[in-house]
Amino acid sequence: MTIDPRIPDHDIHPIFLQRWSPRAFSSDAIDEATLFRLFEAARWAPSGNNSQPWRFIYATRDTEQWPLFIELLNEKNRLWASKAAALIVLVSKTTNLRKGASEPTPLRNHSLDAGAAWANFALQAEFLGWKTHAIGGFDREKAREQLRVPAGYQVELAIALGKQGDIAQLDAEFHEREKPNSRNPISSFIAEGVFHFSDEVGH
Repeated sequence: MTIDPRIPDHDIHPIFLQRWSPRAFSSDAIDEATLFRLFEAARWAPSGNNSQPWRFIYATRDTEQWPLFIELLNEKNRLWASKAAALIVLVSKTTNLRKGASEPTPLRNHSLDAGAAWANFALQAEFLGWKTHAIGGFDREKAREQLRVPAGYQVELAIALGKQGDIAQLDAEFHEREKPNSRNPISSFIAEGVFHFSDEVGH
């Protein structure tokens, strides 16, 4: 008997379990109105001092910009991400001009806040029947150059977006991983009072 890897230990909303990161995408295109609903969800993510440091740069399939975005990915990721409906590069602003200040100051939480916006984006996509897959394997320096990302911004990750497709359309080397995975129990990452975890050095 196969055990469902997505049974939570505590009651949560089903959307958190439904969201996973497939590589098999269908040929469905995404319209601007739907795509912008995902960006709207990202807009309302929490951020330190309401700095909102996230920036999303995107291209949809079959547009003039599409080949440029595909070329940013490493060879393995191009095999499946080229079939997505859209590719997005997430960038975060590393400084913040606080209200009343004359000079910007370092924003230590810029990546964390951009991650919160990405989570909102992914969950809104899931709610509307779309799938997302975060991609770490891409050329960040090339992305900075080709997408004209200025100094003071950090290139975080790439995101593939599309309707889930048939696994038969996916290269065989990816088949084994084309399924939802599990997570560590909360006991592995929460501690009351002080830091004490089983993966501490020397323990």
